[in-house]
Amino acid sequence: MTPRIHSPQNDALRPKNVLKRSVWGESIAVGAVAVALATTSLAPAAAQPVAPAAQPAAVVPDASEPLTNLDHLDFLLEEVPVPVIDGHSTYGGKDPALAPWTYADRNDDGTYRRVGGGTEDPATGHWSQGAYNADDISRAAVVYIRHWQQTGDEGSRENAFQTLRSLAYLQTTEGPNAGNVVLWQQPDGELNPSAEPVELPDPSDSAESYWLARTVWALGEGYAAFQEADPTFAGFLQDRLHLSLEAMNRQSLGRYGEYEIADGVRVPAWLNAYGADSSAEAVLGLAEYVEAEPKDDVARTALTQLSEGIAEMSSGDTQAWPFGAILPWTKSQTFWHAWGGMAPAAVAEASVVLDRPDLAEAAVKDTARFTPQLLAAGGPDNAWTPTPSEKVQIAYGVDSRLQSLVATAEATGADGLHELAAVVGGWYFGANRSGEPTYNPATGTTFDGVQADGTVNLNSGAESAIHGLLSMLVLDANPDLKEAALGIDETVSTTGLAVVEAETGTITGSGTVVTPSSAWTGEANWSAGAYVRLDDGARLRVPVPASDQERNVYPIVNRSIEESGMTQWSAKRKLGETPNGGAGAQGITEAPGLLQPFTLDKTLKAKDRYVEARVDGAASIDALLVQPLISTVTVDGPAGESTLYVSASEKKSEFKVDVPRGYKLVQQAFDANGQEVRVPGGKGFARSGQVHVTPGGFTEVSFERS
Repeated sequence: MTPRIHSPQNDALRPKNVLKRSVWGESIAVGAVAVALATTSLAPAAAQPVAPAAQPAAVVPDASEPLTNLDHLDFLLEEVPVPVIDGHSTYGGKDPALAPWTYADRNDDGTYRRVGGGTEDPATGHWSQGAYNADDISRAAVVYIRHWQQTGDEGSRENAFQTLRSLAYLQTTEGPNAGNVVLWQQPDGELNPSAEPVELPDPSDSAESYWLARTVWALGEGYAAFQEADPTFAGFLQDRLHLSLEAMNRQSLGRYGEYEIADGVRVPAWLNAYGADSSAEAVLGLAEYVEAEPKDDVARTALTQLSEGIAEMSSGDTQAWPFGAILPWTKSQTFWHAWGGMAPAAVAEASVVLDRPDLAEAAVKDTARFTPQLLAAGGPDNAWTPTPSEKVQIAYGVDSRLQSLVATAEATGADGLHELAAVVGGWYFGANRSGEPTYNPATGTTFDGVQADGTVNLNSGAESAIHGLLSMLVLDANPDLKEAALGIDETVSTTGLAVVEAETGTITGSGTVVTPSSAWTGEANWSAGAYVRLDDGARLRVPVPASDQERNVYPIVNRSIEESGMTQWSAKRKLGETPNGGAGAQGITEAPGLLQPFTLDKTLKAKDRYVEARVDGAASIDALLVQPLISTVTVDGPAGESTLYVSASEKKSEFKVDVPRGYKLVQQAFDANGQEVRVPGGKGFARSGQVHVTPGGFTEVSFERS
């Protein structure tokens, strides 16, 4: 896939807040078991029970000790010259500031060496990109600000001060680009506005960008933190924040209320760099700033406008792709990525500061409906494009999920989101494809990612270290959540959304398998890099594995702009139909047509072994997304084994699980908004093994000794 955003630290691809006590923290037994035939004919698969260990075998961090360790991030920091030059200056004059090196590569002995982006010129010491970048400087500042505010640590206060000074130096203060931000800086302090390879915008301060949004994030949180501690410095940060907002107001925010067309769909034209993802990071800083300065109309207006635009990117629902997620990019209707996923946290926090509960609705759909499906499909993968095909997992994406879950729970009182947050948090302690911890509280390192095959990138660059620490700060601030996450160090199994490639099917009539030169269309990916082209009257029969329950099927069709008939879908009965064309005007997207998953009218039965497409007109079929009506995520660890049952059904689901002798079933059920719902109780019921899952909701199940 050709990435559309600048992510200087996508390293996996490179050689606040009392929590209701979770049953994970109380359970001593192991989890969900094979199910009997349910009253709704749903039978989600799960493992047979085994006897619980008398003592947990795994050694885990002590929940009574802080998880947040800044040693590695401190190691990445370097003094950087900040000479006064035209258009660039900072608080405190020429005194050197601090910035983190972009990457940290692991040596054979387990130590790390700091490196910049791209290749180094040994004659000048310059890197083709740079040593330091505005994205990492801004987010490092946020780490130090939050740690200082959370613990009172004076070292973190000083590092927050110095990284904010460094960030301010990268901001252009005069001329047509005033308020925008230069991305890269060399070790000797020289700015590098045009990196190699070229990154857009080029030069980097010539237009709005992700680094502009992250600068607003750091300046907003910095002002709120220093407002009373150092009013003079806070005033400087306020001036620079206003300079940033002036740039945004003459760029994207100047188009507030306007819309553009993306494959026939109206999308907001005023989001920063076409992104709900980048806009969200600006909103995080603006929310903190407006809470501290509620009468600043310029900032309040920007916060309102950006938050409204982000909320408008909410898409799908329980039975429609992407299942309630906030899409990150206005230029695609079928591209979601995890490594810029702060949007739910942003609109949740804005909903509180602005007293706009309506904004939180988008956060709730994303966290309570999409996130459980994401976990059941294998965890916080990098991207669904539209298939969940980019299986690399990095701390940026994990932290985005964790922060969004906690922020939305705080804003709405949806306790169920804390249960999901514990599963997400367990990723750092071994509940990932590698089975190994990705964060080390003894050193503060967060590894750069887990590959699809379970191998770990042992490097620990700034982005991974930063987002790992942001997650640890959230866990430290929520002791019960922290205890629950530390109790999870293994993902036993996931059973959720799966992909069946169209090219595995049998073609009858005129049709062929097409393999484009690139899987990336400009706005989505062809799954497995190929699709099936069918001519009028042709059929395609795609084999699907048998199941123990009914499933939703979402055919992915590349709709042409022009009308092109319909495709009838069936198994042993008619399932529904999808349009082959009629995608609507291309508008601002990079490719004509729309690679789109469709919802069918009826479900696939448990024993159905194929899905057949009959084409009236010409059609391009990419794949089938097959989704159990009840998906599962089973995790284990010192707290015991538990299973999350996730509904993609419009009806209440009830089924039985086997309860081991001497145990009782414990369950917490939550609706599609993450709010707890009452289930029948009593000794007999707890021993019956009856599990209740609300429509579109989720239920957490474990066993305790009776």
